[in-house]
Amino acid sequence: MPAISRFYFLTAICFLIAGILIGLKMAIAQDYAAVGAHAHVNLLGWVTMSIFGTYHALNPAGASSRLARIQAYVYVLGVAVMAPALYLLLTGTPAAEPVVAVASITVFAGVLMFAAIIYRTRTA
Repeated sequence: MPAISRFYFLTAICFLIAGILIGLKMAIAQDYAAVGAHAHVNLLGWVTMSIFGTYHALNPAGASSRLARIQAYVYVLGVAVMAPALYLLLTGTPAAEPVVAVASITVFAGVLMFAAIIYRTRTA
């Protein structure tokens, strides 16, 4: 398995744990204000990173490229900043909004880089 796939799977499982913890906290407190952050942690963190890891495992030719490494760090950094900032925003910290905005753009940049990786990968 390419190192980048392992990186994505290790990171994805951390986001799954975080997503479950957010869900448990909401359920215990009966306060669902952070449901949007819960969804983003699970979808952008757990699901999307697992898909990225799987793609690189199935297409190892592009997994060692410089673009793949940069994309991984940009995307993971974006989600790692956006998720807690979004949680804070949704639970009553309006000052977190600019952080959410910048991090969201960073995540989008990571997605565009992944699209470039897909288009550049040669198939057999």
